[in-house]
Amino acid sequence: MISIFSFQKQYPSTLTALYVDLVLHMNDFSISVPWCLLVAIFWGVTNPFMKRGADGIETVAEEGRVSQVLHELKYLLLNWKYYVPFLLNQFGSVLYFWTLSTSNLSVVVPLTNSLTFLIASVTGRFLGEEIGGAYFYLGVSLMLAGIFVSTTSVE
Repeated sequence: MISIFSFQKQYPSTLTALYVDLVLHMNDFSISVPWCLLVAIFWGVTNPFMKRGADGIETVAEEGRVSQVLHELKYLLLNWKYYVPFLLNQFGSVLYFWTLSTSNLSVVVPLTNSLTFLIASVTGRFLGEEIGGAYFYLGVSLMLAGIFVSTTSVE
């Protein structure tokens, strides 16, 4: 089995060239959008699951603030329904910061955050959460229009 390190030692210029080529072309709009969408999927899908996994934390009651916080952390870390989505969410955060460092900020930030909201709303709806009425759909329409304007105006 070949590891990435042995591959890099064997073909250093090829691996470096692939990475440099990827980073140089990340400013290209068509390359950064899929990364933004992937981050939004990681964040948007995991947020409702983390909310659901944190159910019951209100029942943790301890005297003193420090003891309360420590018991709440213990509750969350021992609850796989919370920490599995949390770890996936953190992977999305790492991917987000990498995308921020290699892409146009005026595209990445609004696109990722808007899509995260939309995906979280859809995921929450599939999990049985109520989403807003007419104002929600008006807001979604304005958000989509904003995404369109901000992404098409980037040169």
